[in-house]
Amino acid sequence: MYRLLRNFLFLFSPEWVHYFSMNSLRLLCRLGGKKILRSMFVPKANTPVEVLGIRFPNQVGLGAGFDKNARYLRELECLGFGAVEIGTVTPLPQAGNDKPRLFRLPKDKALINRMGFNNEGVEVVRERLKKWKSDSYRIESGNPDSYREKMIIGGNIGKNKVTPNEEAWKDYAICYRELYPYVDYFVVNVSSPNTPGLRELQEKDSLHKILTNLQEMRKELAAANGHKPLLLKIAPDLTKEQIDDVIDLATEIKLDGLVATNTTISREGLLTAADKVNAIGAGGLSGLPVRERSTEVVKYIAEKTKGQLPLIASGGIFTGEDAQEKLDAGASLVQVWTGFIYEGPAIVKRFVRRSITNN
Repeated sequence: MYRLLRNFLFLFSPEWVHYFSMNSLRLLCRLGGKKILRSMFVPKANTPVEVLGIRFPNQVGLGAGFDKNARYLRELECLGFGAVEIGTVTPLPQAGNDKPRLFRLPKDKALINRMGFNNEGVEVVRERLKKWKSDSYRIESGNPDSYREKMIIGGNIGKNKVTPNEEAWKDYAICYRELYPYVDYFVVNVSSPNTPGLRELQEKDSLHKILTNLQEMRKELAAANGHKPLLLKIAPDLTKEQIDDVIDLATEIKLDGLVATNTTISREGLLTAADKVNAIGAGGLSGLPVRERSTEVVKYIAEKTKGQLPLIASGGIFTGEDAQEKLDAGASLVQVWTGFIYEGPAIVKRFVRRSITNN
């Protein structure tokens, strides 16, 4: 059924389809369709797991970039996600790069995006999360069936395009402080290829300044709001030496975990015609072509750290077998994004039923 719908939706602009689909789900929820959606898509055999000191309803999360502004948390909860990572959020609103900036490569089951951290800014996102936190998990009076396992919210934070790299740590600090009471964990994004110069912040000295400053802030913020794990999202394009630097830093400062991996700037091995790919231009490639490299990075980090550093795996996950591959490589949780676009809203239910509950 979804394949027929997907063929129709793929006739239109990817970015337009994204908002059309999510706004349609929102309308359905407002018209009383939440119970129907939950019965269709929430796994009946959810197996909660504890990772990072947090209880996740299941091991399948939605990666950052899908719900940048925390607009669709209710709808995504109805699709069964154990976690949703909002963002990337920046201190100031920004429009992102010029459109078109999101492209499909159906032959490769891939996407190329150069969104450019388009978001409404941390103040707007904070207020939405504040409302979500106050409204979402109340048990309706006289209806014990309304209780459900809490969907976890991650906060993916970044810097504004106009902020010079030497001042980037301040942007991360602003987002961290504003969102701290309202998310369950944080991910520092220095690995998107779509903000000029951002990946330079993956160098050890720059990372050290950003991460240690946030950890110092946490000592103050945790007193009122509890300990919120801090993770770093890395690119699949890092060399072995660069990954070693990240591991060394993570060990040195006792970072809570890593998200591996972001999109790639590589275009190797694509089935899509080279002239079409070249015409699309710059951007991060996600989807099936990233699967193998993402798994390699996860496995390398897990082996290097002897499994002591929690890992969230992202990249090329379309089936339960893909997810299991990441877990077998050493990940504790997985995130989907492009796979969700290609496989549809039942992806979480299929993962939990076929593979992940056997982990």
